[in-house]
Amino acid sequence: MTRTVYVNGDYLPEDQATISIFDRGFLMADGVYEVVSVLDGKLLDFDGHLVRLKRSLSELAMDNPLQDDDYLTAFRALVEKNAITDGMIYLQVTRGNPGDRDFAYPPAGTRPTVVMFTQSKPGLANAPAARTGWKVISVEDQRWARRDIKTVQLLFPSIAKMEAKARGVDDAWMVEDGKVTEGTSNNAYIVKNGTIVTRALSNDILHGITRAAVLRFATEAQMQVEERSFSIEEAQGADEAFITSASAFVMPVVEIDGAAIGTGQVGPVATRLREIYLEESRKAAI
Repeated sequence: MTRTVYVNGDYLPEDQATISIFDRGFLMADGVYEVVSVLDGKLLDFDGHLVRLKRSLSELAMDNPLQDDDYLTAFRALVEKNAITDGMIYLQVTRGNPGDRDFAYPPAGTRPTVVMFTQSKPGLANAPAARTGWKVISVEDQRWARRDIKTVQLLFPSIAKMEAKARGVDDAWMVEDGKVTEGTSNNAYIVKNGTIVTRALSNDILHGITRAAVLRFATEAQMQVEERSFSIEEAQGADEAFITSASAFVMPVVEIDGAAIGTGQVGPVATRLREIYLEESRKAAI
């Protein structure tokens, strides 16, 4: 069945949707994006994703093309038009089409390009991997220095993800100066003696919306949280490990570079955090 997608205010069949070959998102990766999960036909953490979108646009001196209500209206329309119960909505905003290729930004007033589409993922909250855990490898982090901006520059994370798949595991954790930054599309955590450890926010990592929610829920549940860097060696000696993202929610990690984490089984902290996150997020979904 052909999806209905959104391009610059129009709802179109996906096979009729086009943008200019001169669009700077295509030529320069000059664009930002967000992915919002849908459970039970409702949007999770929508407000948080919108706040981060506006921050990313501001950091790149890019105009915000829509009002908050316009984004919400479009998201809800796409959920309805595509009959999405569980899945995701992808939103991308680029600096648009200046009419020709140029390294310099286009003139003020150039219309940004806005693209949105859905991905149906039935049973998204019931992923079997949540019961068995992920296996990950470590790779050198070779991305640019402003990872806090959610840009469409995803080539190296894609390379790292493909290296992980080639080695028969689920994902890769990127390492810089001996410390883990994050996964290819997620934030990374370890648990030691009951304390949840994750890298502090900076330009080095994406400021995850799910990360913020999970850490808030952990604190409310009287769990100890420590924001600091950790190495692969420390992670391999941890009691548990896990990742968070908008699509994986809280996903346990049971192996890093071939070494089992803790018992090699999904641990109680990650399990409980996933339960809390899904329960509370469903309550707050819009």
